[in-house]
Amino acid sequence: MRSASVHELKQELLTKPAAELTDLCLRLAKYKKENKELLTYLLFEAHDEAAYIESIKREVNEQFAEINHSNLYFVKKTLRKILRNINTHIRYTGSAQVTVDLLIYFCQSIKASGIPIEKNPIIANLYKGQVQKINKTLLGLHEDLQYDYSKTVAELHV
Repeated sequence: MRSASVHELKQELLTKPAAELTDLCLRLAKYKKENKELLTYLLFEAHDEAAYIESIKREVNEQFAEINHSNLYFVKKTLRKILRNINTHIRYTGSAQVTVDLLIYFCQSIKASGIPIEKNPIIANLYKGQVQKINKTLLGLHEDLQYDYSKTVAELHV
């Protein structure tokens, strides 16, 4: 079965009545966890981005507290899991500022946790990759925001 393009889907959705759109959204949310999370964000949390960012930061703190430091392999696996979670939340918002905020917080949390970044090349590459992603995303922000974040980003360099 061929998937319709976004344009075709949009045109078809414009022809549907509100009740049918509600049924379609609920059906989408029923079958995929990410769809349900995105719908939850759009309906309940999109109006207050600051509170949403804070809730994600609390979640990241909890995940960092659960890191098993006995072996760098477990540290690496947990860091990837945390980053995957952060990237999911970033996709929901679609905001460059939220992207920079959350990735800076992730990098700061790595440094604060005492994880030996340079002892494992995979962890070092993961960290450096996020710093590069922050720098790239910063270019799309307003100059005032770039200046505000530039000091914080300069502290992240290892």
